Amino acid sequence: MKRVKIYHPELVSITGAHIGAGTKIHPFVVIQPGVRIGKNCKIEPFAFIPEGITIEDEVFIGPHVCFINDKYPRATSPDGSLKKSGDWKNLPTRVKKGASIGSNATLLCGITIGEYAMVGAGSVVTRDVPGYTVVVGNPARAIKTIDEPMGKRNRRKKGNSR
Repeated sequence: MKRVKIYHPELVSITGAHIGAGTKIHPFVVIQPGVRIGKNCKIEPFAFIPEGITIEDEVFIGPHVCFINDKYPRATSPDGSLKKSGDWKNLPTRVKKGASIGSNATLLCGITIGEYAMVGAGSVVTRDVPGYTVVVGNPARAIKTIDEPMGKRNRRKKGNSR
């Protein structure tokens, strides 16, 4: 985890994950085994990122974002015994480059969040979000599209003045 900034490492739980250079992780984040996080991401406090999640480069994960990796979670098996780690079907989720996930959003498993998509605060994402799309609500619905990555609009070329 070269050049990864972990604020208060004693307050972060990371086990067996790959985290790209330049990524910043704030306190009270849980990242489980097998998670892949790209370069230059920002993971805000209290995010929960379980096994099966892939986050590409330059992604923002807001405070209290929760990813789900099991479509039918149960504490026990039909015989009443406590489930173990291999007793459920892990459905992978992918967050593509440059996407932003707002505070308190919940993302169900088996979905893809497209490049530069934005998930509004408090949204519950139940299906794929196309790239360059803003979704909000419960369940999350598209409200608009974005022409180009945020932050690249209105950039002036050097030497240009208005």
